[in-house]
Amino acid sequence: MLVSPSGPAPQERVDIGVSMLTAWGLKVEIAPGALDAFGYFAGPDDARLAGVNAALRDPAVRGVICTRGGYGAQRIVDGIDFEAVRADPKVFTGFSDITALQMAMWQRTGLASVHGPMAAWNGDRTGDASIASLRTSLMSTDPLLIPARDDEETSEIAVPGPAIRGTLLGGNLCLLQASIGTPDMPDLTGAILLLEEVEEPPYKVDRMLTHLRRCGALDEIAGIAIGQFTDCSDGWPTTIVDVILDRLGDLGVPVLGGLPIGHGKDQLSVPIGTPAILDVAARTLTVESAVSADR
Repeated sequence: MLVSPSGPAPQERVDIGVSMLTAWGLKVEIAPGALDAFGYFAGPDDARLAGVNAALRDPAVRGVICTRGGYGAQRIVDGIDFEAVRADPKVFTGFSDITALQMAMWQRTGLASVHGPMAAWNGDRTGDASIASLRTSLMSTDPLLIPARDDEETSEIAVPGPAIRGTLLGGNLCLLQASIGTPDMPDLTGAILLLEEVEEPPYKVDRMLTHLRRCGALDEIAGIAIGQFTDCSDGWPTTIVDVILDRLGDLGVPVLGGLPIGHGKDQLSVPIGTPAILDVAARTLTVESAVSADR
């Protein structure tokens, strides 16, 4: 079932997503109100929440895919039916603003999810590699191997260390930082932290990472996986790479950049909340599936 917890989704792009998912053999339903628009939301808070909860409660629904991000997930997160999530776990897919829901579901129920492209499909940005990666994330129990790419802006980030194991948590930096002080901020002890961002200049990224440091969220992490920081430049000589290395490079843990995860070209999907291995020397992130073979 397709849901819209955040911003309004263009009908024509959702139609592309529906066609793609149907071609995989999936039966696609659209939650009531998921194609509505209400300012910068896909409907009022109660309507967006009702659509998400309807998908979570329906025993016929085995996967929930958000149409798009934008803004609005934090306004409805406290009304999510977490008991329904615990009673009947489903594959839940999205990224960007949806990080708020994914972290809440992990923290309150232990549900693993998929950080990946959403149903309002943008073919100019998400091509064949994105399609194949999303399909594997949704329909396979095999681990996913994400190699760092030399053409990614953050590719030169490589703070060395041994290959480390931990649960992959995180997603969009802005939403992770906004979760500090709420019931949804995960304990990152022993975790591999995934970070990606879009259209935030270096000084704002600096501020968010500094906040994570100051509140102690990064004190016991095992490693950091740096995804795409897309259009994060404002003309200052300090680059996003400079900021990330300055704020994260001295934590004493491995840090790997260049991972094609986020808002950039050919983004790949990755499970969130499952065991992972970060190997800076091999320049890879390997993550166990969020899909259970018996469900």
